[in-house]
Amino acid sequence: MSSATNPSDPTGTTRLTLSSFWHDLPRAGKLLLSVVVLEFLGTGLVLPFHVVYLNEVRDIPLRDVGLLLAVPPLAGLLVVGPSGTAIDRFGARRILMATLVLLSIGNVLLALATTPLAAGLALALTGIAAGVSWPASQSLIAAVVPRELRQRYFGVNFTLLNLGIGIGGVVGGVVVDVERAATFQAIYLADAASYLPALFLLAVPLRHVAGRPEHDATASQEPASYVAVLRRPAVASLMVLGFSASFVGYAQLNAGMPAYARAVGEVSTQGLGIAFAANTLVIVVLQLAVLQRIEGRRRTRVIAVMALIWAGAWLLLGGSGLVPGTVGATVLVAACASVFALGETLLQPTIPALVNDLAPDHLRGRYNALSSAAFQSAQVIAPPVAGFLVGHSLGNAYVGLLVVGCLTVAALAVVRVERQLPPGVNGVRAPAPLEETAPALADATGEPFAGPVSGSGGA
Repeated sequence: MSSATNPSDPTGTTRLTLSSFWHDLPRAGKLLLSVVVLEFLGTGLVLPFHVVYLNEVRDIPLRDVGLLLAVPPLAGLLVVGPSGTAIDRFGARRILMATLVLLSIGNVLLALATTPLAAGLALALTGIAAGVSWPASQSLIAAVVPRELRQRYFGVNFTLLNLGIGIGGVVGGVVVDVERAATFQAIYLADAASYLPALFLLAVPLRHVAGRPEHDATASQEPASYVAVLRRPAVASLMVLGFSASFVGYAQLNAGMPAYARAVGEVSTQGLGIAFAANTLVIVVLQLAVLQRIEGRRRTRVIAVMALIWAGAWLLLGGSGLVPGTVGATVLVAACASVFALGETLLQPTIPALVNDLAPDHLRGRYNALSSAAFQSAQVIAPPVAGFLVGHSLGNAYVGLLVVGCLTVAALAVVRVERQLPPGVNGVRAPAPLEETAPALADATGEPFAGPVSGSGGA
């Protein structure tokens, strides 16, 4: 494996650089990364404005908007179980192609929706697609990217993903106008078109990549039910951790934070666009440096640090409610999104790597489906909770709930999950072979002598 190393480090610890990572990455992995920015540029166009579009453009009450935004994760949750089985049976590539088609259709319908029922149908389609696309994409990545590169790949992929979202968020903030519904329709149609490059890539250049392991006789005899998978060591605890992190994290960033910022902080749509752009900028600037710092450290402790950072982010959001309608409120919401982004750079390389390093090849689809179900379950619950609390002028209780939840995630990662994971799965490097780490010394007879070395451990 080609890599850059620190000459002063006798252990030859790998130092991540973009050039070394790209050199080591298989062709299929490079192709998958090549369309990430385009695909998520469309996501960035609409992501900050779901609440604004449904509430202020389509005149749907805020409490009903909270229920509507729970439809996508609920729909995804209902299909995630069968999707894991389908991925293991038919291959991740085919399943992922189907989800891209559904995402395009769902966004076209959402652009045309004028009633809660029509919006709910469109959101259900996008939710089904999202519920399946997560385990499908994670399984496809794990099938084409070697284990030693996965944590780095997930981090770089997340950087490109957020670059696309950030560019889209800035463009969306400039384009949309709550007095002109056509501006919102345009961004949803653009989001539908953004999935076409990835669909072409999977259909043509990567048509020979199945994303399905070869099932040997031993694997086929092992229990494949979800109950059996959950009984495997560390799986259930890891799923609880994923649920908790999703509830206090992404589910709130995408629904609760905009709702709080608009209703309590009285931040403009342009201000929301700035906040999401700041979120992206932090990720793009810091992700590579973060990957270097967390390499070889215990992933559970990285997640604990992330949770503490998120607690600080939500306190900043709460501060915006103290100065509503001011520049200070906009600055505090942008600061919240920026600090939250730092936590994201710790989360995204770790949990997907934990799941896929723990999973055997023949059950990878099911493991990723369970992980998706954990995240989706939290996103079903979170929007109604946020909508209820913010809609009933209980903003302080909302912020307090998130801070306490973040502290719970930190404790769960270190106290529960860490004890159940093998060190290698948890990101701890195995000690390097003696002959590779010790300086070669020559004794009086001219024979080499390997001096003592100490193995490297995790954080």
